[in-house]
Amino acid sequence: MAVRRSLRLRTRVTLIFGLIALIASVSLTVVTYAFARSSLLDQRATIARQQAVINANQVRSVLQSTDSFENLTLPVRIERGGFAFVRLADGRGYGTNGRFTDAVFTSELLSTVGRGGSAVQQFTAAGDRFVGVGISLAESGARYYEGLQLRSTESTLRSILVALVTGSAVTVLLATAAGWWTSRRLLRPLGRVTDAAGELAAGSLDTRVTAEGDPDLDRLGQSFNEMADAVQARIEREARFASDVSHELRSPITALSAAIEVIDGRRGELPERTQQALDVVVNQVRRFDAMVIDLLELSRLDAGATDLHLEEVDLAVLTRRVAARYGFASTPISVTPGPDPTALVDKVRYERILSNLLENAEHHGGGPRRITIEPDGRDVTVAVEDAGPGVARGEQARIFERFARGSAARHRVGTGLGLALVLEHAAAQGGDAWVEERVGGGARFVVRLPRGRRR
Repeated sequence: MAVRRSLRLRTRVTLIFGLIALIASVSLTVVTYAFARSSLLDQRATIARQQAVINANQVRSVLQSTDSFENLTLPVRIERGGFAFVRLADGRGYGTNGRFTDAVFTSELLSTVGRGGSAVQQFTAAGDRFVGVGISLAESGARYYEGLQLRSTESTLRSILVALVTGSAVTVLLATAAGWWTSRRLLRPLGRVTDAAGELAAGSLDTRVTAEGDPDLDRLGQSFNEMADAVQARIEREARFASDVSHELRSPITALSAAIEVIDGRRGELPERTQQALDVVVNQVRRFDAMVIDLLELSRLDAGATDLHLEEVDLAVLTRRVAARYGFASTPISVTPGPDPTALVDKVRYERILSNLLENAEHHGGGPRRITIEPDGRDVTVAVEDAGPGVARGEQARIFERFARGSAARHRVGTGLGLALVLEHAAAQGGDAWVEERVGGGARFVVRLPRGRRR
């Protein structure tokens, strides 16, 4: 099942600001629009009732002053788009607009007026909304109806709604922008702490964060600096310890090696079983001596006590020379056609890198099969290939760690520090080292070195 990725903190803060603004804006828009709509419609209904009462009185006067209702003209003043209609007691009806009669009014309003009352209601006729008023003219048994169009009111409400929606959208955008700016400002100190932690993890032990001038953030910076001080002190203490131990072991190991060499020189005088025991002791002393030398070298690298002398060299020529010096003159060297295989390297460190890779292939990979040199635009890669059991995928990431051994090399000779030295020397020159599978089986140990100075 795929792991659901959570949103970044800055994104969450921005979204929270925007969501709060959206909820507030929508709520305000709904309440404001509902209030405005209710107010305008009530106002319109009040105006319609007042106007209808005045017009009904005029109609009442006309009906009381005449006995003939043929061609009755209603003496009323109606707004544009509105209409009036009178239904006499004998069933005849007269109106100001031939399109509308009392049939367009709601049955509830007609029933109320028929019982001698008056009512105000909204209704729809011919696709338009109206507010209707019905008044009973009891003296003459007539019923007066009037419709006032709501088109202007609805247009006003639409304008109000557009303004409210536009204002809400602008408010949400401004709140989102404010959330983004606020989160960026608040997270900037955390970003500096994160960058400092990355530099500390990369080996820059003197990295510290500066005070922000805020009590809460200063506590975070102080805690980080205290942690960095503790980490630096511990690493330096362990480095000094390893260096001191390695240095102190040099004298007894040297004396022990000399004594073993003397005994080994007279092995012919020893019984066969003693010779076998002597072989074990000689091998282990030599391995111990090599380990101490490697530990001293790593200690100097950790302490930065080794100088770096970079010079531009032809790696093809230097590689042949180093391979021959360590007894691998017969190993094929392949140079990829293209740019000259020149690189800016420290010759001593490069010799240490290549010799360690060749000896690693000899001890664990059945011997080196080929050395490849591949220059490109900015870098040169040097690879030592073998046809051994290879390195398991799960071990490739940690094979360059100190004292790390692949499963295929657990019971073989070696100190477990050779590949760690390869990585350290490559990194000191601005390069890198890794291992990959070799086509056809085996391992391919690759070192990348820069062709020139990094800007």
